Amino acid sequence: MKVIIDDKIPYIKGALEPFAEVVYLAGSKTTPEIVKDADAIITRTRTNCNENLLAGSTVKFIASATIGYDHIDTEYCERSGITWTNAPGCNSKSVEQYIASALMALAEKHGFKLTEKTIGIVGVGNVGSKVARLCEILGMRVLLNDPPRAREEGAKGFVELDELLEKADIITLHVPLNLEGIDKTYHLVDGSFFARTAKKPIIINSCRGEVTETSALKSALKAGLISGIVIDCWENEPDIDLELLDLVDLGTPHIAGYSKDGKANGTSMSIRALSKFFDLGINNWKCKDIELPDSTEIIIDGTGKTTQQVLAEAIFATYDIREDDKRLRASVTTFEKQRGDYPIRREFPTFNVICKVNNIKTINKLKLLGFRL
Repeated sequence: MKVIIDDKIPYIKGALEPFAEVVYLAGSKTTPEIVKDADAIITRTRTNCNENLLAGSTVKFIASATIGYDHIDTEYCERSGITWTNAPGCNSKSVEQYIASALMALAEKHGFKLTEKTIGIVGVGNVGSKVARLCEILGMRVLLNDPPRAREEGAKGFVELDELLEKADIITLHVPLNLEGIDKTYHLVDGSFFARTAKKPIIINSCRGEVTETSALKSALKAGLISGIVIDCWENEPDIDLELLDLVDLGTPHIAGYSKDGKANGTSMSIRALSKFFDLGINNWKCKDIELPDSTEIIIDGTGKTTQQVLAEAIFATYDIREDDKRLRASVTTFEKQRGDYPIRREFPTFNVICKVNNIKTINKLKLLGFRL
């Protein structure tokens, strides 16, 4: 058995060596020659698993250690008898952390209270549902839009997109990239989308770049139809639109899901899926020795501070989105390198908060976010 592992899959070395010949590409581009005699591929999003790569190969199984799978030609794989899997939800808590930091940065920059804002969440799957819970903890009014779920589960709890566009102060996108069909999301956010907004919302895209139409985003901001933009996912990555970068409140190089926890989850899920397919007997395999930041202790003096200020201090101590924004603006041409060399980021449960505050409401919110106190 031969397994090709590419694109910097973390925490995986040693997991499969007892069972297979393992080829680590270590940044090399996956080619038809490399995979022709392989049984399996474990990859991330930068390898296009399509007919050009796979035709004539012996590949039987592909695991993507990511939520997204639009880099896999699923129709070709199914026609060719190649089983594929992704890692749904693996980095959903990481994206939740990203959105938390973005919301706190926006609130500070624009001078508003989150408790006075309505957020519209478009796409309420693994990520969107966690973002919804986060926003409820932060005291925001939450509107949910997810047509596939509404059809399957009933309309209760969901709103139509037009209602969301009418009522939301902030709109955050968490949909898959669907190029066609009833649930098409390619350029979902276009001129028509912005023409229906009523409250000049802030737009956040941390799902797929092609969900938003770049020219429409720029036009909407210039025309005053929206009041701000946060973008992690861009059209034409890594060759992103520089004018759009100049216009956004916060711009990051597609790293919303890049916590070490999220990457470890994706690796673990891929190994388990491969084990089940080939009956390797390591169905409960889990990543070990995940790096820690220099400190996992957060000390906050909450005296005289609002709940929002205390929560912001705790959230920024784990991850400050503004640092990623600064790095991208300083060196746009190193978009891919910034992804590949991304600093250590751990999620809320890694951190212990020592907080001087008498407000039990604030303490409870810190606990609900996942912090140890």
